[in-house]
Parts: sequence; C-alpha cells; structure tokens
Amino acid sequence: MKLVVIGGGSSYTPELVEGVILHSRTLPVTEIVLIDVSMGEKKIQINTDFAKRMIAHAGLDISVRYTLDRKEGLAGAAFVITQLRVGGLDARAKDERIPLTYGVIGQETTGPGGFFKALRTIPVLLDICKDMEEVCPDAWLINFTNPAGIVTEAVLKHTGIKCIGLCNVSINMWHDAAGRLGVPVEDMDCRFIGLNHLSVMNHAYCGGEDRIGDVLAVSNSESVVKNIEKNDEMDILAREMGCMFSPYLQYFYSEKEMLRKETKEALSIEGTRANQVKRVEAELFKCYQNESLKEKPEALAKRGGARYSEAAIKLIDSIYNDRKDVQVVDVQNHGTIPELPDDCVIETNCVIGKNGAEPLKDAEVPAEILGLIVQVKAYELLTIEAAIEGDRRKALLALMNNPLVHDVKDARGILTDMLKAHKEYLPRFGE
Repeated sequence: MKLVVIGGGSSYTPELVEGVILHSRTLPVTEIVLIDVSMGEKKIQINTDFAKRMIAHAGLDISVRYTLDRKEGLAGAAFVITQLRVGGLDARAKDERIPLTYGVIGQETTGPGGFFKALRTIPVLLDICKDMEEVCPDAWLINFTNPAGIVTEAVLKHTGIKCIGLCNVSINMWHDAAGRLGVPVEDMDCRFIGLNHLSVMNHAYCGGEDRIGDVLAVSNSESVVKNIEKNDEMDILAREMGCMFSPYLQYFYSEKEMLRKETKEALSIEGTRANQVKRVEAELFKCYQNESLKEKPEALAKRGGARYSEAAIKLIDSIYNDRKDVQVVDVQNHGTIPELPDDCVIETNCVIGKNGAEPLKDAEVPAEILGLIVQVKAYELLTIEAAIEGDRRKALLALMNNPLVHDVKDARGILTDMLKAHKEYLPRFGE
C-alpha cells in the first residue's frame, strides 16, 4: 500500500508516521511518499530522514521518500492525506492580524482569517484532485487541511475523488469526556453533530446510559486542544445547554473575550498564534534533526495536533479493513441535518467501511445551536463559490454571512486589505 502525504514538510508529519507504525499489523503500508512545494524542501528533507529513523527503530520494512513533483508522487497511491497551508505561517499571520485592525477576530479557521485560508486553499485542493483523477483515481483523499469542512465540501462537489474530512478536535473531546468520568475511552460512545469547528457532543453513552450530564458536571482545567486557551465561561454555558462544545465555539459565544485576548496577544512579545507556532516549529525541526531521536517527541503536543495520527490512521485502517466501526468525520449531510442541503458537508458520527463514511441516522441537533449552524453553512456555501469563481461580490456576501463580521463597511475593508495582502495566492481574483 502506498500512502502519500501532501504537505509532507509539516511538523505534523511525525504524528502520521507514528500512526502508521502503531497500525502496522493491520495496515500493510509499504511506501510513504511525502510531497511539498520548493519553499518547504528543507523541512520535508528533515521529516523524511526522521521518518526513516522512526520506521527503522520500529523494525518495519517501509520505504520513505520525498518529492517536489506532485503528480509523480501521487501515481499509484491508495490513500492521500492533505495537510497543507498555502502561503505558510506568514499568510496565517496576516489572516490573524488584518481583521484585528477592524475590531474583528482573526483566527485560522473562523471569521475572516478562516475565510481567506479557504480562498487560498480550495483552488489548490482542486488541482491536487485533478492530478489524482489522472494518476490515482481510485485513491481515498483524507483531508486534514483547514478549514476542513469547507475544503472537503469543495472537493466532494467539484471533483470525482472519494474524500473524507478529518479533524482532531472530536477525538480529543471524546478522550476528555472519558477522563472526566474516569473510564477507559473505549467504554464511551460519544455522539457529535454540527459543522467542522462548530460541533457539539450532545450524548455520552457509557454502559448503555447517557452520562452527558455527569461529563459536564466535571470541570477540566485544560482545553481539549493546546492552541485554544480554556474558557471557564464556556463550561457554565455547556451545562446550561446540556452538551459539550468544540473549543472553537468560544469565538462565537464569547466573542468579546476572545477578541480581547487576540488583540492583547498581537500587541505582546508572544505575538499571534502564527508567531507562537513559528517558534514551536523551529524547536521541533531542530529536535527532528537530532539523529539519536527515533520516536515522536512530546514537544509535538504543543503544536496543537494531539491525536491527529490516531484519528487519521484509524480512519484509513477502517476503510481498508472494512471495519464498520463508528468515527467522527466530515461528510456530506444526506438528510442528517434536515435544515441543511443534502450535498453540504457536516461533522458527525459515521460508520466507516470500504465504501467510506455513512452518517448515523439518529443524530439530533440541539435547537439552541441550530440557528448558528445554518448561518455558518450559508457563509461556507458562498465561500466555496467565491473561491472557485474568484467572485468579489460573493466574497463580500460570504463575509457578511459570517457571524463574526457585523458591519458591511468593515467587511469591505477587510476584503480589500486581505485580497491585497494575499494577492500572490489569489490569482482568480485578478486586480
């Protein structure tokens, strides 16, 4: 089996390699090909060398190589994982800082920051899919690239590639729930519904009993992901609403506080999250170059991708082995949330097998969050159209439908400034 990772120069790559090693008995990977663009060649070289040491240390016979020739690297792939960032962390820094000048949250996947990441990313993913249709048309695409839900929807609507979107937030929430109850994670059956980075866990079954109330009664001192600080107010709201929130819901339900924190960070020595990640990555790649290092370092958890490999490789394993187990992924709606179009992408529990992911039909959306989901989906639909068409009018309408943008004058200003700042990566929008 050939596994291809596009964005192989990412600091997350050792997470994936560890996942392949841990699933080696059931997932017969024989070749790993890392692919990136020329600006990421130094990092992908480091990752390739580190991956070879990890696999040799595990005593496995898996070849690892990298290439900057995407089509050549994709040829004959069985599974393709995308974990790319168009424009790198410098583009992310602009996504975070420019909206702040208008008093609007700047964040990688929500608000205008997530919007412009989608505009840059969707055309690239569609080009990747064109290559896949030519050289590995039967391969599965596992998309981890943010904003995962929007990108996955674009792929499913506009290509013939089999694609499932993936995020590590739900698996971390699942583990968090088990930890609060003090039970093994495998004893839990947690149910999720919503959109990527806008989902809730509204049931937590253990021993046949729904114990979501018991889960919410226990406060956890740490956030389920390292890249978003814990907000105690959200625990109170979660208990009132009766469901556990994705930490990204803080940006919608505690907007003023999150904006205050982001503004303070941007003005501090630490800088925005992009600046912080740059420092973390510099330390990680320095660590990866240590030839005595043969296992994933603990420091990688600071990057924010905890349990990413567990989620990604488990998904691939379940497709390959037709396991029919249940996992939380991003898939087309198909009536799961009646208020949304059937072909739009949602995030929910699905049965995973050789034919992909099939949503469970007993999902229910709490009425308290339905309105937010519908509004954000309207934003996502317009975002996809704007990205593909290079349509400024639809881009403005998308921003106006985003719940974190409250003023048309601000929306126009952000759009103008961001299009100028990211001009190199948005050729469809012209001058």
